[in-house]
Amino acid sequence: MHILFLCTGNSCRSILAEATFNHLAPAGWQAMSAGSQPTGQVHPRSLALLAREGIQTAGLHSKSWDALPQTPDIVISVCAHAAGETCPAYLGQAVRSHWGVADPAQASGTEAQINAAFQTAYHTLRQRIEAFLALPLHTLITDPEAFKRHLDEIGERFG
Repeated sequence: MHILFLCTGNSCRSILAEATFNHLAPAGWQAMSAGSQPTGQVHPRSLALLAREGIQTAGLHSKSWDALPQTPDIVISVCAHAAGETCPAYLGQAVRSHWGVADPAQASGTEAQINAAFQTAYHTLRQRIEAFLALPLHTLITDPEAFKRHLDEIGERFG
């Protein structure tokens, strides 16, 4: 199964989700990330945070959803509606859900405050990914409507 984490810039949140999912996922499950308007680079704080967490960063890069290596089975957008951010809408046959996360790249303040914004985004995404992977995946892959309900609940419950 291929999971796409989608946001606008593909430099922070979707990259954190892709790397974390792949770090935790069972065999046969693979995440990728993309943006509707990719920045062209992964935010250095995202890479540093992942390295501190012991998560591989090799191969991570900011890319467009037009350049996906596979067609996703599940698409999870991670942009923040509440902040007035426009979320891209993937128009494929995939199961779709939304897990809004504030963009840490927009954080301002002291170094500690900016780092805390990245940590918060990472921990929110990790909690949601762990809840995703705790689902009865072998059963849900045959019931897309139930899978979407579970994913939507995860997005509402954690964060």
